[in-house]
Amino acid sequence: MSYQAPEAFANVTAACKANIYFDGKVVSHTLTLADGSRKTLGLIYPGLYKFNTGAPEKMEIIAGACRARIAGNVDWIGFTAGTWFDVPGNSFFEIEVTDGVAEYVCSFC
Repeated sequence: MSYQAPEAFANVTAACKANIYFDGKVVSHTLTLADGSRKTLGLIYPGLYKFNTGAPEKMEIIAGACRARIAGNVDWIGFTAGTWFDVPGNSFFEIEVTDGVAEYVCSFC
C-alpha cells in the first residue's frame, strides 16, 4: 500500500532515551502524541531482525527499502518509501534491510 509519508508530527513529547535493539542495528525514539497515542521513529541498518508484538502495529517506511514477513506467511514482501504493512497484536514479524538504511514510523494501534 502506498501513501504520502509524514514529514513531521506536531505537539508531541519525545523520549530522549533511545530504544536500541540488535547491538544498535535498529534504533528508535518514542513519541507520545497529544491524544495519548504512541509512535516510534527509527532506523534499521542492514541485517535480518525478528520483532514480537503486543499491540497491533503499523510499520510505515519513510525512506530506504526493506522486506518483511509477518507471522503465518511464507512469502517475503518488499517495501519502499511511502509504503506500509500491518502486524497483528500478540504476533511477530521479520524485517530485512540489505542495503543502506530504512527509516520508519511505527504506530501502535
